[in-house]
Amino acid sequence: MHGQRERDVPEVLRRRIYEAVTAVPAGRVATYGDIAAIVGGGCDARTVGYALNLIPKAEQETVPWQRIINAQGSISTAGLLQRKLLEDEGIHFDPDGRVPLPEYRWSGPTAVWAAERGFSTLPRRQDESGEQLPLF
Repeated sequence: MHGQRERDVPEVLRRRIYEAVTAVPAGRVATYGDIAAIVGGGCDARTVGYALNLIPKAEQETVPWQRIINAQGSISTAGLLQRKLLEDEGIHFDPDGRVPLPEYRWSGPTAVWAAERGFSTLPRRQDESGEQLPLF
């Protein structure tokens, strides 16, 4: 079933997902859910994951798949390549092997970029308010 679901991601949706992923700057990460929200149109986090598993080899250098992680800040791929690529971009991991999302999470595309491409912006998160968050 898993492999069948991956094949079910339409090419046009995969292309939109890749375009959104390409917007994530070096040194930042986004979650699968963030990319799904940017793409919109019923796209969900699982579909983003499936699409990233289908990146053609010729495009793996241009689509920064490594910058997409799960909502807990963890890497969802097997192996150490994703972690190494993120560390090479200056992203640090906590002792539990997670990326501290408040520090490294991308706030999403600009309104202009999103509008030009038919994408959505991300809602402002509490950790982006500019106010210091309470420790306890």
